[in-house]
Amino acid sequence: MAIKVERFGETPEGNQVDLYTLTNENGISASFTNLGGIWVSMIVPDKNGGLADVVLGYDTVEHYLENPPHLGAVIGRNANRIGGAAFMLDGTRYELYANDGPNNLHSAPNFYRTRIWEVELDESSLGSRVSFSLLSPDGDQGYPGNAQITVSYTLTDENSVVIQYHMISDADTVANFTNHSYFNLAGHEKGKIETHQVWIDADGFTPVDSVLIPDGTIIPVKGTPMDFTVMKPIGRDIQDNYEQLAMGNGYDHNWVLNHKAGEVSLCAKVYEPESGRIMEVYTDLPGIQFYTANSLTGDLPGKGGAVYGFRYGYCFETQYYPDAVNKPQFPSPILRAGEEYQTTTIYKFL
Repeated sequence: MAIKVERFGETPEGNQVDLYTLTNENGISASFTNLGGIWVSMIVPDKNGGLADVVLGYDTVEHYLENPPHLGAVIGRNANRIGGAAFMLDGTRYELYANDGPNNLHSAPNFYRTRIWEVELDESSLGSRVSFSLLSPDGDQGYPGNAQITVSYTLTDENSVVIQYHMISDADTVANFTNHSYFNLAGHEKGKIETHQVWIDADGFTPVDSVLIPDGTIIPVKGTPMDFTVMKPIGRDIQDNYEQLAMGNGYDHNWVLNHKAGEVSLCAKVYEPESGRIMEVYTDLPGIQFYTANSLTGDLPGKGGAVYGFRYGYCFETQYYPDAVNKPQFPSPILRAGEEYQTTTIYKFL
């Protein structure tokens, strides 16, 4: 195992941005930056041993500071949407910034992905690890409590990236983190992902309204285009005349995972037929957002000048359900003062 550190650039304020590349005994590598704790690259072999980068991203700090689709970003304090950009906690109403119609999306403004995080490098029992830490002060992004946050990435010799999230706050608050990497197992620059085959271990999903806020129910996937309980190509049903697909302009929904929350379990799998690459997703969280890059526009050049257009990647965002803070029937993202938020998500490449 090895860790390489190199200069990536600097922010307009003159803060140094570095790139940290972890390499395992198989020659597989993953890169991350202290700008937002962003996952920058993932180099993995195909069925013939040919290497490719399967994570969409940018070549410059400037583009990562723009980054409207949140490529590779750590999202917090709350991932996904909060309806009406507001929530009640302990009898107090907290108003958030509405950046997605009437809703708050990914805790705008002042995203964590635009900040310089503290860095610690070490070799754990699992493999090489880079940990990013941040103090989010009381009132930051509209949330209560001074929160100390750490997100660590470990590259194992089993070709897994293990992401561990930790947060503690001095006041009751929201804690719901995810990683917003976009994947394309054919290679980040290879275009459409409709032929990728997907399996999701979920018998239900949370249907949304016209502004993509869950209505509070859970409905079965069986008999709908949302059914991935048997592996199928992403593109097979994505154009179906189904109201939920029309709402999201494709897949942009939360699946209710079958496993017991709190236990790290296999929850999703992707297979790319041409390269033979496989990615498995494991988590201890109750939900996963499957998003098929329905809003990618190609406005910013990707790595090596690649164009990232409509449905050129997909995300598997492990999470508490969207708007869970306003839905008492959903698993709660509330973190009580002094308690520890700890969760693990693993992306394994085969």
